[in-house]
Amino acid sequence: MIFSNSSYHNSLVLNSTNSITAKVYNSSNSITSYFNLRNENNELLKENTILKEIIFNSKSNYDSLKYNVFDSKIIKNSYSFNNNYLTIDKGLNDSINDDMGVVSNKGVVGITDRVSKSYSRVISILNTKLNLNAKLKKSNHFGVLNWDGMNYTSIQLKDLPKQSPVSIGDTIVTGGNSFIFPEGILIGEVSSYKLDETQNYIEIEVDLFNDMTDLKNVYIIKNNHLEELKELNE
Repeated sequence: MIFSNSSYHNSLVLNSTNSITAKVYNSSNSITSYFNLRNENNELLKENTILKEIIFNSKSNYDSLKYNVFDSKIIKNSYSFNNNYLTIDKGLNDSINDDMGVVSNKGVVGITDRVSKSYSRVISILNTKLNLNAKLKKSNHFGVLNWDGMNYTSIQLKDLPKQSPVSIGDTIVTGGNSFIFPEGILIGEVSSYKLDETQNYIEIEVDLFNDMTDLKNVYIIKNNHLEELKELNE
């Protein structure tokens, strides 16, 4: 009887030990899977960065590399004010300066305007002070992209010539008159349009491709000819 009880208790201890071991093993697997997934995501970011650099430079007419691309993560974001900003985890130590374009896989996010050693502030596309050159993807008709501070899912494109062939659903992209963004980066699609007060220009309501409330990974675009272009146009 004593032997039987001992066996019973040994069985309990063994089962408990196996249970604890299984939990530890599962936890260990979960942690390992998490870090493996994180490493895979980092590798994908690097691959996407290289691909974007190739794409941007393939559209350039320069013999040398015009653009460099850096991956980064957003650590702070606002979208409910008239003048919104983001903070990213790259700075001077990572070759980041002000006046660099910031994009996601879905389109334009903003432009860097303040840079410290390890971080950068980005003027969001949802900022009433930011003006961007943008155009219809299907033609070279361009205008000024500027947010009216109302709805964080849409932005306004103004000063588009009235002869522009605009239709609902047309894609809006960055224009060719920008020193910061390569031409052709996605912004959004036309949801409505009308003639302005002068009857000479079209005003377009653009639904953003980016969900500006749900951003994490971004890419920073450096135009290696920016200073030369600035000096030439002073």
